Amino acid sequence: MSRSKRLVRVNRDHTELSVVKQCSLLGISRSSVYYQSTSISPEDLELMGLLDRQYLKTPYYGSRRMRVWLRTQGYLTNRKRVGRLMRVMGLEANYRKPNTSKPAPEHQVYPYLLRGVEVNRVNQVWSADITYLPIAQGFLYLVAIMDWHTRKVLAWRISNKLEAEFCVDALYEAIHKFGLPQVMNTDQGSQFTSFAWTDRLRRSDVRIYMDGKGRFLDNIFVERLWRPLKYECVYLHAFSGGSEARNGIGQWIDFYNHQRPHSAHGGRTPVLVYGNSLLPDLAA
Repeated sequence: MSRSKRLVRVNRDHTELSVVKQCSLLGISRSSVYYQSTSISPEDLELMGLLDRQYLKTPYYGSRRMRVWLRTQGYLTNRKRVGRLMRVMGLEANYRKPNTSKPAPEHQVYPYLLRGVEVNRVNQVWSADITYLPIAQGFLYLVAIMDWHTRKVLAWRISNKLEAEFCVDALYEAIHKFGLPQVMNTDQGSQFTSFAWTDRLRRSDVRIYMDGKGRFLDNIFVERLWRPLKYECVYLHAFSGGSEARNGIGQWIDFYNHQRPHSAHGGRTPVLVYGNSLLPDLAA
């Protein structure tokens, strides 16, 4: 049987062979590992790109208001379609509303206990969030884990499925490189209420906090990462596929951590603040 007809599979959790090396050995394109296997039509992909941009500006828009906005742009579509696309993208209107449902009813949801807490040191609080990434041939998802005090991106992963696995992979990398936080804060998405995610944190005595449903301001620091990332990287380059997106985003996050000045730190970069925060206080 020819190579083109054999079923080949990349193991992203392999301890010795990287995804790049596996793709090389199998003779397949690395970008194919990250492509979104989907039947989404070109028309829907166009709408999803528009919704993504508008959501960054008005995260409090639900499907009804997004439908109205699309009509002002000349796109006549119904609310049901808009709602379906927003669910695929993982978008939810961010405004105060009753907690009438949970993304995964069988999962435990933890309270948000950071309101009024001063976060002033490294690894005191980490946060994680997921965003939608449009690419030419479909779409992907990006998870990032950030240190709240320094705004440094500690780890990130790209996936073509909105599942817990790629989030847990990023969590393990962050812990391996930077140790453990005292608190991990996320939204109530099923990826972060999953057993794989919460068990890793509980076993290490990390306190788990979760945003109030629809309360994007509870996780505002990592939310603020998405706008510059998309306007300075994703939209600007219009990635053709997963490999291109992964390389481009990796370069941008490296720039963000090491070179992009942050107003919250008086123009210093996240890496500089993180490193200085770990130094002993010589004046003490």
